[in-house]
Amino acid sequence: MTGTTEKLRVVIADDERPARSFLASILRTFKDVEIVGEAANGMEAVHLIESSHPDLALLDLQMPEVDGLGVVRLLKKNRTPLVAFVTAYDQYAVRAFDVNAVDYILKPVEAGRLRQTIDRARERLEREDFQVEEAERVRAAISDYEAAGGSPQFERIPVRQRDAIILVPVRQIVSVVADGELLHLHTSENETHTISYRLRDLAARLDPSLFVRLGRGTLVNVEMIRRIVPMPGGTFTVVLNDNQEFRVSRLQSRVLREQLLKL
Repeated sequence: MTGTTEKLRVVIADDERPARSFLASILRTFKDVEIVGEAANGMEAVHLIESSHPDLALLDLQMPEVDGLGVVRLLKKNRTPLVAFVTAYDQYAVRAFDVNAVDYILKPVEAGRLRQTIDRARERLEREDFQVEEAERVRAAISDYEAAGGSPQFERIPVRQRDAIILVPVRQIVSVVADGELLHLHTSENETHTISYRLRDLAARLDPSLFVRLGRGTLVNVEMIRRIVPMPGGTFTVVLNDNQEFRVSRLQSRVLREQLLKL
């Protein structure tokens, strides 16, 4: 959208057909809005957004497998539109979105509130730096929300592979190693996948009884630990089934001893 006289191009993503239809019926009453597509799940939403280049994406927060947050994480950075999350009341989401000035609409959606979102999107699109600013704002809100424990635990982690999205079963993950702003997931299938995630945010979405932290930059699957070797000074070295070896920090050695080794 290059001018305020043009229609705002909108994508709707919700796994429930009645919810999509209801949103669409309201949007069709707005003469300055064009619905460019609807997605029934998060993976469809990613492909739809990247192919149609909407001005605004209305994303259901609670979609299975790839939720609204996952859609934003999987989008190519230069394809991220303005985003408004649609959600049932969720104290973690409301706090994270309010703090980071990210737009959200509570279900049941009201026409007046949706109109506010459309008007706000138009205002933001007029700013030259809106795309960078918006992407940073949304990603900060996602991080705050996940760190607070708002998102459900992963059973499968969505991973971008060029133009495809695959779902990696959590139990296949042997280790997670941080590398700057990226995480490398090593699996029992001898594969390595890279995702853009902070370690603390991913840890908040993994079963704490299944994954243990070995240091600031490493998580391992306890079911994949083959051997734990005591080291001088009360620390440990952990050897995994795929022969990866990790030195455990002094602090995490204490945690390992108390929670896993029960010594």
